[in-house]
Amino acid sequence: MYVLETRGLRKNYGAEGEVCVHALRGVDLQVRKGELLAIMGPSGSGKSTLLHILGGVETPSSGQVLLEGVDLATLNDDQRTIIRRERMGFIFQSFNLLPAFTAEENVALPLELGGTASAEARRHAADTLKLVGMSHRRSHVPSTLSGGEQQRVAIARALVMRPALLLADEPTGNLDSANGRQ
Repeated sequence: MYVLETRGLRKNYGAEGEVCVHALRGVDLQVRKGELLAIMGPSGSGKSTLLHILGGVETPSSGQVLLEGVDLATLNDDQRTIIRRERMGFIFQSFNLLPAFTAEENVALPLELGGTASAEARRHAADTLKLVGMSHRRSHVPSTLSGGEQQRVAIARALVMRPALLLADEPTGNLDSANGRQ
């Protein structure tokens, strides 16, 4: 079984005819556990649209997205939210860290939202921050962290749930080469 599979994925913006933009035209892909897939192309080629659809944030105009065999289109909004929180990790270019939360609190938040006790969530957050080399900055808020440090906190937040699928939009763009390789 594939962790992620798409079948005939299409996304159109606007009405059919002269103002319709065909962002995706029949994307088929299969990703196995442990496999790395890079989506590359010029600006405006549909990469971000594809990531949003794969993550269940947007719905396709037609076709299917299956995560661990589950068709995301068959889920209601609440169910998609839960599957995103529990089975997907997202690393955004803009970090999306909560400014009033420390690095550790930002990383622990997905666990706590999922019902993990705060102390256990903090322990897992600390372990994951250590994994990305940020243990020494775990009590710092985002405004006191460099761009690369914020990116590593965002990566830790995406990894802390041990997701089946990790979606990343230029995840190493703010990192030096050594941290990017790590």
